[in-house]
Parts: sequence; C-alpha cells; structure tokens
Amino acid sequence: MTKIALIAGSPTQNSRLFGMTQYVVDRLALAGFDVELISAAELPAEDLLRANFNSPAIRQALAAVEQSAAVIIASPVFKASYSGALKTVLDLVPQKGFQGKVVLPLFIGGTIAHLLAVDYALKPVVSVLGGTNILGGVFAVDGWITRTEHGGFALEGQLRERLDSAVNELVLELRHVAAVCDRNKQEQAV
Repeated sequence: MTKIALIAGSPTQNSRLFGMTQYVVDRLALAGFDVELISAAELPAEDLLRANFNSPAIRQALAAVEQSAAVIIASPVFKASYSGALKTVLDLVPQKGFQGKVVLPLFIGGTIAHLLAVDYALKPVVSVLGGTNILGGVFAVDGWITRTEHGGFALEGQLRERLDSAVNELVLELRHVAAVCDRNKQEQAV
C-alpha cells in the first residue's frame, strides 16, 4: 500500500483546516492509500522548538515523511504565510527530505487575498527540501467550512469538488511515478 504523509501545521486541533484534511484522508483511504497524520499541535512543543532529533515523536514523524511517496502539507494562513507551527516541523525535515515525493499543498485563510501564500511562502521551502513535483493544491476560505453540532465539519460543494480534483490529481501522479519506477526497474534487470 502506498504511504502518504500529511503534515498539518495548525497550532490547534479544532481548526477548520482539519475539515479539509479529514475529507482528503477519507478520499485517499477509499482509493487504497495509507495516510499518516503528522500534526504540529500534537508533537511535543519543546522538542519542535529545540529541534530535538532524539525525541521519539519527532523520529516517528520524520520516518513517516521518509517512507512516504507523497507529502500533503496543510496549513492555515497567518499574516500572508503558513503557520509558525508548520515551519517548526519543516525545519526538522532533512535537506532533501521531499526529493522524489509528490507534494500537495492544502491551505486555508480568512480571505482569498492569501491565495499566493502557497506560491510565495511554501513552494520555495519545499524546493529547498528537494521537492520538485509540487501539485497545484487547494486554497480554501474559512467561510467554506462550518463546524457541525456533533464536532465535525461541513464543506461547501465547491470546496469538496476542488478537493476531489486535487485527490484525483495526486492519485494519478502517484500511479504515474510508480509506473515509471517499475519500467526503470525492468530496464535495469535486462
């Protein structure tokens, strides 16, 4: 089963961002993918801030990224950039930690004016970490996601459609990459 790491950069667990990420995780599970969530809010804060590479939680998170074929990077936008919580996680990823991986950004902000945070704030960092296969991703506005009375989230139709499209693109790209790898292995065996 193909593994995907999802790095959620929200500093809180009740963020609308988790409405998006849960929707995507559910769709990927239906498609047969194994998604491991790395939540900045659940990692030990002191280990993150002090870059404690000996922390079991940090080692587990980095192993999930290393073993994945794709990385979904999800964050709320604060002051025209991704969250500081996400930055602390990205700072721990090895220099070429995203090399050979498909990267899918999922961002959420108060207004569409923050849309370019993906291109101007995230993509340069992903590139420095070796990421070259960065999909377009999805930017959502807070108002497109509402909390339900049972503690879940409801997503507007246009957002669900855009997330479905992003998941389909990720699945197709992962299948393409796997086919190329298989073909290369067959050619080397000959």
